[in-house]
Amino acid sequence: MAKKIVKRKKLKIFRLLLVLLILGVVLFAIYLYLNTNIKNIIITGTTYLKDDYIIELADIDNYPSFYYTTSNKIEKKLKKSPYIKKVNVKKSIGHIITINIVENRILFDYAANNKLILENKKEIEKNNTIDIQRIPRLMNYVPDKKYNTLIKGILKIDKDILGKISEITYLPTDYDKDRFLLYMDDGNSVYITLTKLKMINYYNKVLSQLSGKKGILYLDSGNHFKIME
Repeated sequence: MAKKIVKRKKLKIFRLLLVLLILGVVLFAIYLYLNTNIKNIIITGTTYLKDDYIIELADIDNYPSFYYTTSNKIEKKLKKSPYIKKVNVKKSIGHIITINIVENRILFDYAANNKLILENKKEIEKNNTIDIQRIPRLMNYVPDKKYNTLIKGILKIDKDILGKISEITYLPTDYDKDRFLLYMDDGNSVYITLTKLKMINYYNKVLSQLSGKKGILYLDSGNHFKIME
């Protein structure tokens, strides 16, 4: 009888060890699964912000666990940036995170205070976060009333057209206190008045009719193009 009892105990211990082994394997597999790192980060919707800035601000630059990193947590961190108006984060198969950004438009670099001006009129210190090569620079001081009207007008300019303006200079005359001169990155110049700022959106159409010629476009009084000598 004693021998039979020993065999039963050995059988029970073997089954217990087998269950513990299986449980350990399952728990280890779950651990590995939950700690699988983010494999790819896709950023969309940006014009000025650099990808590195967004990834670092979201605190995912070390590609942490895909499952422990929640979309809500990333969105909260990114919304702290004054440059970001809206953000939506999606997680997809393949451990991919897609971050869609809606930027607060950067209207211009204001030489008078050496700051970047956002669409909500916030003034931000310049740093390497932003691709300032694609932002026009307002070269001189503009009086407050004209300044506010200028911001409203620039908001109506298409992003791709605004990106082609390299410099903006306030050049009022006795008969037009709203006159500005725009230097375009293709070498052309545009005289324009505040009430006609939206007309710069037709700049590409005007260029298509000039056969590559350079000159000055007058949109402040009449609509004509003077070819450079």
